[in-house]
Amino acid sequence: MADDTQSAAAPQASAAPSMSMVGQYIRDLSFENPGAPGSIMSGSSNPAFNVSISVGVKKQAEELYAVELTLTAKANREAVVLFNVELVYGGVFRLRNIAEAALSQLLMIECPRLIFPFARQVLASVTQQGGFPPLMMEPVDFSAIYRQNMAQLAAKQNAAPVVADADIAKPN
Repeated sequence: MADDTQSAAAPQASAAPSMSMVGQYIRDLSFENPGAPGSIMSGSSNPAFNVSISVGVKKQAEELYAVELTLTAKANREAVVLFNVELVYGGVFRLRNIAEAALSQLLMIECPRLIFPFARQVLASVTQQGGFPPLMMEPVDFSAIYRQNMAQLAAKQNAAPVVADADIAKPN
């Protein structure tokens, strides 16, 4: 009787949506400290920071997706670059039985949300090893980034026919 119950439940379990992280990686890491060692000795004023983040997704195989965060940070003090760091940090996710309508949001919101704390830790460690206080990025609203990207994509699609006509008319 117990065997009958287990075999009946198995097909339902395999059809349930699931997401698992296969692994995480650093694809690219660049840290520039052009004024070292002078940049860490002169602390006359607080530096100005410029930080940006972007999300990219690449399908690797059936059910496997690589989600990559590109984090860039630049610190300046009085027009002098203190440091410039770029990190491309990724995670590989296995997504099974996910509805097509939910796939984009899962890949662009939930997956980045899972790997962001690890990428943030790498940035903090690298800036600290470069002689500066650790750069601790604020939490990121990946939902807002997704909505912004969708709005930009919609705007491009609305303008796409005009651009496409102009591209066709141009001689190569």
